[in-house]
Amino acid sequence: QVQLVESGGGLVQAGGSLRLSCTTSGRTFSTYCMGWFRRAPGKERDFVAAISGGGGVTRYGDSVKGRFTISRDNAKNTVYLQMNSLKPEDTAVYYCAVAYRGVQVDADRYDYWGQGTQVTVSS
Repeated sequence: QVQLVESGGGLVQAGGSLRLSCTTSGRTFSTYCMGWFRRAPGKERDFVAAISGGGGVTRYGDSVKGRFTISRDNAKNTVYLQMNSLKPEDTAVYYCAVAYRGVQVDADRYDYWGQGTQVTVSS
């Protein structure tokens, strides 16, 4: 069983930045793909970003490319999502997740999920 805890969400003005963190309990953290997803009110869950176990491969959703950066620190069992140039449409609950294989963009490929952290971007 892998437990994930997100932090770093909050309220920010449009154009601002936030950094989300997700810490896991797994002893083999460096072998997992880690991903970030988000769900806005009344909308489907969207893929945001994913990173391979070693950090050498990343994937981004089209709406966040060039603005968000995913990274990880395997010594701390933590994955980060640096979010810059935030827009009101980035408002959502952000979830981190673990996938045991590949660098996944499909939520169905992820095995464990955190509880989420709220990000609100005001205009």
